[in-house]
Amino acid sequence: MISKATIDTVFETARVEEVIGDFVNLKRAGSNFKGLSPFSEERSPSFMVSPAKGIWKDFSSGKGGNSIAFLMEHEKFTYPEAIRYLAKKYNIEIEETEQTDEEKANTDIRESMYLVSEFAKTYFHTTLLNSEEGKAIGYSYFKERGFTNETITKFSLGYSPEAWDAFTKEALGKGYKLEFLESTGLTIPRDDRPFDRFKGRVMFPIQSMSGRVLGFGGRILTNDKKAAKYLNSPESDIYHKSKVLYGIFQAKQSIAKLNNCYLVEGYTDVIQFNQSGIENVVASSGTALTPDQIRLINRLTKNVTVLFDGDAAGLRASIRGIDLILEEGMNVKVCSFPDGEDPDSFAKKSSYEDLVAYLENNAKDFIQFKASLLMNEAKNDPIRKADLIRDMVVSISKIPDRIQREIYIQECSRIMDISEQVLQSTLAQIVQKETIEVGKKLKQNDSAGQQVFEVVKNENILGIEKVDILYRLERKIIEILLLYGNKEEEFEDTYLKTNEDGEIETFTEKKIYKVFQRIYLSLQEDEVELANPLFRDIFKDLIAFYNEQENFSLEQYLMRLQTDFAQEVTDILMEDERVVLHDWQGQNIFPKSKTETIAQNVSETILTMRWYLVGRIIEELKNSILSESNSDNTESMAMIMDYNMLVHSFSKKLGRVMSRYY
Repeated sequence: MISKATIDTVFETARVEEVIGDFVNLKRAGSNFKGLSPFSEERSPSFMVSPAKGIWKDFSSGKGGNSIAFLMEHEKFTYPEAIRYLAKKYNIEIEETEQTDEEKANTDIRESMYLVSEFAKTYFHTTLLNSEEGKAIGYSYFKERGFTNETITKFSLGYSPEAWDAFTKEALGKGYKLEFLESTGLTIPRDDRPFDRFKGRVMFPIQSMSGRVLGFGGRILTNDKKAAKYLNSPESDIYHKSKVLYGIFQAKQSIAKLNNCYLVEGYTDVIQFNQSGIENVVASSGTALTPDQIRLINRLTKNVTVLFDGDAAGLRASIRGIDLILEEGMNVKVCSFPDGEDPDSFAKKSSYEDLVAYLENNAKDFIQFKASLLMNEAKNDPIRKADLIRDMVVSISKIPDRIQREIYIQECSRIMDISEQVLQSTLAQIVQKETIEVGKKLKQNDSAGQQVFEVVKNENILGIEKVDILYRLERKIIEILLLYGNKEEEFEDTYLKTNEDGEIETFTEKKIYKVFQRIYLSLQEDEVELANPLFRDIFKDLIAFYNEQENFSLEQYLMRLQTDFAQEVTDILMEDERVVLHDWQGQNIFPKSKTETIAQNVSETILTMRWYLVGRIIEELKNSILSESNSDNTESMAMIMDYNMLVHSFSKKLGRVMSRYY
C-alpha cells in the first residue's frame, strides 16, 4: 500500500497541464489551456485545463477533476496505478506499507491483467538479452534488422522461448494466476497442460499512450507454413486492437511538439524510423485503420502524413483509410516510397537528413496523390477517368469544413481539367444522397423515435416553466466558498435599536469577516440548512476544512476531495472557464470579474435565498388559509403581513423591485 507521505508528494509535485499534455494537445488560452476532448468526438475544443486551480473540465462529456481523476478516467487506472504513474513521471520514490489480506483480495481484475502483461514484457526482454536461446535467435534477428541496443531497450523488444510452456511455468512460479495468464491471451488453456501462445517468436509489446502494456505482437522466425508470420494478443478487457496504435507511447511528445504524425503499417517501420531520429511515427499494426485509432492521433495533432510501401496494389488498398481521416476534420498528406521499398528498408539505408528531405519533398496532398496514383490506370479511358474523379469528390465530401471542401474542389478541377461547376454539382449529389440515407435510418425507428421526441419535448417545456431557484442559490454558495472562502471582506450588519424617544430604529455597522465565516453565521442565524444533500455535505466538508486550515489552499482541498464530491466541485470551479473557451473578450464582450464585488456577491446570494425561503412560507400560509376557509385565520394573516414586510426589506436591500422567484 502506498504511504500517505508519497501520495501527498505526488499531489504537490504533479502539474495538471503537464500530466494531461502527455495525452492531449493543449494550447494556451489566457491563464488556462484548451484542447480537443479525449472523451468524445469533436472538432472544436471544449476541454479546459486550469493550472491555477489544478483541475480540468471536459464540457462536451461533463467529466472533470484533478490529475488523478484524468488518469483514472482516460487510462482506466485504479487510484494506486495513477499514483504510481505520476511517481514514475516525476521521479518520486514510492514508500510502501504492508497490504492487508482484504486489500490484496480486492485487487482489481484489470489491474491483475496489467501486472501479468508487465511481467511478460520484462520476461521476454530479459530472455532476449540474457538467455543463450534468446541471444542466438531473437537478439541476432533484431541485430540483422539493424536495431541498436538502445532501440531494443526503448521498445522493450523480447523473445519467447521455443519450449511449449516456458513462459507459463515461469509466471506461475512467480505467483501469477493462471486465470490472468489466460485472460490476457499469453497462455492458451488446455486441460492437461496449458501452453504459451507466443512460443518461438520475437516479441513486440503493445503499449497504451501512458505506457501500460496492453498486449503483444509476436513474429515467427522459422519457415513453418502452418503458423502465421505475425500473431497478436487476442481481444481482452485491456486490449482492443482497433483502439490501439503501436508506438504511441514513444511518439506522443514528438507528435505534439512537431504537430504532425507519420502513420505506417508495421512494428519495424515504427522502430526503424525512431532509430533514424524521426520519433513522431505510429503504426496501425497491420489492421485496417479505424476511427478510434484516428482519434488517438487527433488528440495530439490535426496533421497526418500517411506513409505507403512502393507496391501499387498495397497503395490502392491503403488509401481507403484516408477518407476516415478526412471525416475527423484532419489534414492529410501522403508519401509513398520507391517500388520495392517500405518505410523500414528505406529508413535503414538513409541518413536522418536524407530521410527528412525525402519526406518533405515527396509528401503530397491527398488529392494530388490520388490523381497521380489512379490516373495511370485510367489513361485514355474516359469511363475510368470519370470514376476516378467521382472517387476524389467522394473523398472531398468527407471533409466537414466547407471552406476546405471548396479549396479541394478547385484543386481537383485544376488537376483533372474539369469545370468546378460539374464537381460542385457532383459533390451536392453525394451529400444529398448521404443525407437521404441518414433519413432512412431514422425512419426505421419512426414510432419509437416519436415517443422519445414527445417525452423530451414535454420535459423541456417543464424545465422552462419551472426553474429550481433554490438549487441555483445553494450551488452559488458552494461556488463562493470554494473560490473566496478564506478571503477577508467588509460586510454591513444591520441592527434594530430603540432611540431616546422609545422608537425602534435600524442602524448599520461595518465589520471584517472571512467569507466562509460570514456565510456560515448567516445560515446559522436563519437556522437554514442546504436542501440539496450533495451541496449540504460539501458545505459541511468545506466549513470543517476552513476551520482546520489556517491558510486555506484550494489545491490542498482538491487533493483530499472525496470521490463523490469531485465531479460537482470541478463543475462549479470550471464554470467560469466557459468564458475563456468561447473567447467572449475576443468578441468585445467583457464579463465582470467576481473578485471585484465578493462582499456584494455574498450578501446578494444570502439575501436572495432568504427572500426565496420566506416567499415559500408565505405561499404555504396562503394555501393553509384557502384550505381552512371556515377557521379563524387571523393569526395566519398577521404572519403573512409580517413576512411581507420582511420581503420588502429584502427587496430594499437588494435594490430590486419585488418579484417572484418560483
